[in-house]
Amino acid sequence: MFTGIITAIGHIKSAQEKGDGLHLLVEVPSGYLDDVALGDSIAIQGACMTATQLQGNTFTLDISRESLHKTVGLDKIGAVNLEKAMRLNDRLGGHLVSGHVDGIGKVVHFSQVVHDAYGSWLLRIEAPKEIAPFLAYKGSIVVNGVSLTVNKTEDSAKTCIVDINLIPHTLQSTTLGQLQQGDTVNLEIDLIARYVARILETTSKQHVN
Repeated sequence: MFTGIITAIGHIKSAQEKGDGLHLLVEVPSGYLDDVALGDSIAIQGACMTATQLQGNTFTLDISRESLHKTVGLDKIGAVNLEKAMRLNDRLGGHLVSGHVDGIGKVVHFSQVVHDAYGSWLLRIEAPKEIAPFLAYKGSIVVNGVSLTVNKTEDSAKTCIVDINLIPHTLQSTTLGQLQQGDTVNLEIDLIARYVARILETTSKQHVN
C-alpha cells in the first residue's frame, strides 16, 4: 500500500528487453535506498513494482508486457515519481493507494490559474468513461502516483473530464510539473470508492434475485 505522497524523483536510466517485458534500471537520490530491502515494493509513476536488485543509488525491476500495456511512462528513459511502500505506523498524508493503475488519462489542458495569489495551476484530464463512476467532486484520484483532489467532473458520451488544482509545491516535488497538453498519465481511482461500488453492485443483484 501507498499514500500518493511522492518521496523522490528518480530517473529510468535504461529499459532493456527481457522475456515478454522490460528490465529497468532506476537511479535515485543518494540515501533513498538505505531502508529498502531486496523484494520491497516501490511505486513508479503510480505503478507498484518490485525491486529485484539494489546497488548504490540504483535499483532494478522487471515489468511484464501486460503491465506495460496498462501503464505509461515506464518504457522509456526519463524522470519518474517514486514512493516506497508505507509502514503501518506511517502518517497517511494522501489517501490509501494500491499502486494498481485503473486507466490511462490524457492531459487536455494545463496552465497557471489567472489571478491566483498562490500560483496554482489547473490540470484538466480526459479520463476513460469506465472509471467515471469512481470520480467525484472533492474525491481523491492518483495521477502518475500523486494523490490529488478532484475539483470538478464533467461527463460526456465517451469520457469524463476531471479538473485538478495543483499548488507550486506539488509541481516542484513531482514530475507533474513537466506535463504538457496531449501527454498521457496513469490514473488510479479511490480504493474506498471501488469497494463501495462493489457492495452496491452485489446488493443490487441480491435484490433482483
